Amino acid sequence: MSADVDELRLLRLARDRMDREYAQPLDVPTVARTALMSPAHFSRRFREAYSETPYSYLMTRRIERAKALLRRGDLSVTDVCFAVGCSSLGSFSARFTELVGETPSAYRARSHDELGVLPGCVTMVLTRPRRSGRRGPPEASSFREASSAAPS
Repeated sequence: MSADVDELRLLRLARDRMDREYAQPLDVPTVARTALMSPAHFSRRFREAYSETPYSYLMTRRIERAKALLRRGDLSVTDVCFAVGCSSLGSFSARFTELVGETPSAYRARSHDELGVLPGCVTMVLTRPRRSGRRGPPEASSFREASSAAPS
């Protein structure tokens, strides 16, 4: 295998670890060890490969899971914050609001009945957190899905 393919495979292993262990206290040096890279090199290469920083990717996964827990309605916002691996309620709420567009409390309080009739895979895509920067349209997602049809 070429060096680029090997490096991408290692980056994928690190990303998969973040997907599996999102609720654990992960930091960049820990995840970088999974990819057999220094933290600085890992951060640069991860950003080049996935168009977001490792921290941003991990927080997006945590917010994605938090949305599912909040939709259930049986846990408080604080419980959800800690269940998804965040240690600061303030940071969690700020990041949740940034990605979702409403506070965790408001998201938990509103009805999500319309999602109950959809298959889980469709619900996952529809509720995936999206960054909505102040410049330009929101990103499709961290998985680089096509935001428009191919030109004809």
